[in-house]
Amino acid sequence: MPLDPDDRDPRLKGPLAGLRIIEMGQLLAGPFTGARMAEFGAEVIKVEPPVTGDPMRNWGHHRYKDKSLWWPTLARNKKSVTANLRTEKGRDLVLRLLAGADGLIENFKPGTLEKWGLGPDELLTVNPRLIIVRVSGFGQTGPYAPRPGFASVGEAMGGLRHINGFPGEAPPRMHISLGDTLTGMFAVQGLMMALYQRDALGGGKGQVVDASILESCFALMEGTLSEYDKTGVVRDASGTGLANVSPSNLFPTKDDKWVIIAANFDPMFRRLCTAMGQPELADDERYATHLARGHNAGELDALIAVWTKRHTAQEIDEILGAHDVVVGPIYTIADIADDPHFKARGMVRTVESETFGALKVPGITPIFSEDGGDIAWLGPETPGEHNREIYGGLLGCTDAELDALTDEGVI
Repeated sequence: MPLDPDDRDPRLKGPLAGLRIIEMGQLLAGPFTGARMAEFGAEVIKVEPPVTGDPMRNWGHHRYKDKSLWWPTLARNKKSVTANLRTEKGRDLVLRLLAGADGLIENFKPGTLEKWGLGPDELLTVNPRLIIVRVSGFGQTGPYAPRPGFASVGEAMGGLRHINGFPGEAPPRMHISLGDTLTGMFAVQGLMMALYQRDALGGGKGQVVDASILESCFALMEGTLSEYDKTGVVRDASGTGLANVSPSNLFPTKDDKWVIIAANFDPMFRRLCTAMGQPELADDERYATHLARGHNAGELDALIAVWTKRHTAQEIDEILGAHDVVVGPIYTIADIADDPHFKARGMVRTVESETFGALKVPGITPIFSEDGGDIAWLGPETPGEHNREIYGGLLGCTDAELDALTDEGVI
């Protein structure tokens, strides 16, 4: 059941306030799932290995005071306890936490929890209402289930890599762990749907939510499977634009920048032609319809590029914006940090931290009209920072017991 208001941490605000989630696992996909819950008010208790903690605490080459600048975003609003899950006492502590939790998020290799005696059968016996979210490379079943899996392989086998990049070149990756964060978002959806079924629809019992990186990437593949099934077409990489869709591409500017212009919708294309001072193009049979523009995409994009090269990126943005045409520059993170729209929407936040001082971090999305998420703190500074608060205050362990567990290497 949701936490009694008297037991809630008053710093945690948002639509999920009152939920208690235990996060087990490390690196990115599972912790990203927990981060989304914590941002919107859930009490997320992260279980880390003693001493070393989650490896994400030390990931990233660009550091400040020898601390990872990735960690404050991934761990914000979370509390940290430590437990050596390879010991019986460590597992017992976690079981006691799970007995009073709404959900568990874990992203160990399939079979790991079962090996420790913490599989769904055991956990649902301890807490029949527990929602167990399992994040893995290939899912908990199927012939690939035992394989370890990272975002890069999920993106490759899920189809995303093949359609990315330029024809005839090696399929590149995004310079982020896209597959992990995609899976985290699907895992959050699954967790929230399971909670809704349990509480709002009267199901009353827990269940397992199985989220895989492979399938999360595949879910973004639009109509490619049906296209292949009925036409035999294998969608390939299309460079900077979309195959058979124009204009929807990158275009060069006078000041050596790039802008995206996406005006493949007929009325918008007419507005683009007007903005370019070439309204006759909208009635040219080669470009008058979506299909015609797709057939003649190369030459149409070339015509538009001639016009964009006469103007700076700022001028293009102003001209096309005035004509209600979809346009936008290619931003670096420096551009985002200085952009007034990002600032006005609260997407570039400055939060005080003991380690980092005033630190810019991403805001929280989506934005709620009432009781949205917030950033209370930038994550636990050290592994086990909340051991005494959680194990002592929540489970009733005495200081002497906690000291003994520390000496034994359990926490």
